[in-house]
Amino acid sequence: MLQRGRRPRDTAPATVERELVCQLVLEAGRTVPVPTRLVYRTDDPYAVHVAFHTDTDTPVEWFFARDLLIEGVFHPTGQGDVKIWPGKTPRTMNFVYLLLSAPDEHALLQAPAAAVSAWTERTLRLVPPGSEESRLPSDVSTLPPPLPGGAV
Repeated sequence: MLQRGRRPRDTAPATVERELVCQLVLEAGRTVPVPTRLVYRTDDPYAVHVAFHTDTDTPVEWFFARDLLIEGVFHPTGQGDVKIWPGKTPRTMNFVYLLLSAPDEHALLQAPAAAVSAWTERTLRLVPPGSEESRLPSDVSTLPPPLPGGAV
């Protein structure tokens, strides 16, 4: 039965996207702007997909646990390939830092904390913590592929 002011729950996957500019941190504190796209899809509810648009034809793409980004806004988290932490000094407190590591290289990026926080809040309203499993397809073969483009 439908109630006034309420609509049936959508079954089609939804997406939350955010375009922002991160800063790639280089030696001696220099930075280079990197246009970035954050993507969250309800049909892949545990993951965050991030595309970094560098000076190449295809973006550099990463995906990792949404929980890492949510927790990393508040305190250091992660191990292995992805580590995230908030800035703690007056000069850095407006940023969230992402350290992304591959076998032969790594990248340290600064992301604007307010934009990341607002985006993660939108993903949490769409799929609250603890409800991710209910969004998974019953057949694992129907999971969506990573975003098209560069290395993941």
